[in-house]
Amino acid sequence: MISTRPRLVSVAWPLLAELVLGFGVGLLGLWLASRGSDASSAAFALSNQLQGAFFLLFRIISMGVSVVVTQYVGAGNRAEADATARAALAASTWIGLCSALAVFLGAVPLLSSMNAPPDVLALGVPYLQMLALALVLDAFNASMAAVMRAHMRTQDAMLTVLGMHLTHLLLCLPLMRGWGWIPPLGLVGFALAMALSRAVGLCAHLFLWRWRLGLVPRFGDWVTLHWKRLAPVLHIGLPGAAENIAYRVAMLVSVTVVAGLGAKTLATQTYTFQIMNIVVLFSVSLGFACEILIGHMVGAGHLHEANRLLRKSMALGLSVSLGLAVLAAVTAPWTLTLFTSDPEILASATTLLWITVLLEPGRTCNVVIINALRATGDARFPVAAGAASMLLVMAGGSWLLGVHFQLGLVGVWIAYAADEWVRGLMMAARWITLGWLPAAKATRRRVVQT
Repeated sequence: MISTRPRLVSVAWPLLAELVLGFGVGLLGLWLASRGSDASSAAFALSNQLQGAFFLLFRIISMGVSVVVTQYVGAGNRAEADATARAALAASTWIGLCSALAVFLGAVPLLSSMNAPPDVLALGVPYLQMLALALVLDAFNASMAAVMRAHMRTQDAMLTVLGMHLTHLLLCLPLMRGWGWIPPLGLVGFALAMALSRAVGLCAHLFLWRWRLGLVPRFGDWVTLHWKRLAPVLHIGLPGAAENIAYRVAMLVSVTVVAGLGAKTLATQTYTFQIMNIVVLFSVSLGFACEILIGHMVGAGHLHEANRLLRKSMALGLSVSLGLAVLAAVTAPWTLTLFTSDPEILASATTLLWITVLLEPGRTCNVVIINALRATGDARFPVAAGAASMLLVMAGGSWLLGVHFQLGLVGVWIAYAADEWVRGLMMAARWITLGWLPAAKATRRRVVQT
């Protein structure tokens, strides 16, 4: 049985490296898009929002399989861990194919529903349709990487992601801007490079499953759904994905509000998010590390250790994320020039980043504690507690403050901050009052008795 006392940082840093690499590729894509026009960068942003919304469907499986496998491994039940990993493959196949078909056929109505201006729509439709191919492969990579991390193979997963993103980087430059006999493909080239890199990632995961875990998928594993094996996965994954989907829906509503304010406002939002995403990377990696470690601890029955780990993680997460937020706001006048030289955009984006300083502590509570609650088996509370806030405070507040009270982007970001704090305080109260303890005890009984 894998030790339940690995150091938090040793698990978190490979996850952080993965996130940084993924962010770096997206940042390069936005930078290349912004070299063309603000309409191109807006098309890039809107299409990626839609891609991210569909990727949340894959999180139903990857999130659930990660938690369930960690619990089985923590309990020393390797047979059930392997059976759960195999069952995740067929689920990924069907979710990936359905998502890709929906994106390819629905590119025009999806972008139109987000108030995409005509010039943005013309650039976004072919880009989004090419992203459909990458979505199928992303479904497999998400679930297979989750299994690797659940077995504490976080460095192997990091190296796989490194290879995948390096492939994307090497291909996107010649495909987007043209090279030799290759014509410039613009945003379509970025999406094609992504699909090819995801194919590389799938090959690497198949090799690692065989080498590190002794798992060799059979044909039936890819197509046959095993509902009995998937039941505990869905018990965790569906509420977790529902919470993420509620967030994404609320975010799409707010982005639609921003898009209605004009292409320049949408570009400002896009550039600010790129800087803000750097700040959140640490909290996200810390949250994933907590999920893995607490899942092992719950499976092994070490609930007091899980409680101590979460408190330690929160102290670390709050201090680092707040420091990064302040640094991002202070350096904004220089970092934002990577994307634009428009003084109006620069001034507005800098103001938004100072609002992020107020937002970040609440978001850290959300990211870290929600993952911890999910690892204990307490997956439904975050959905019930958070969905109302996301839809009313974030989505409704974006329209109320941004449009009705005519505060524009500042009003939208005030709504973001208010939502993060409301949800963060609810999640903190749930953990402190030990509301997760019954679910953790039930999880321990299940993994031991299976």
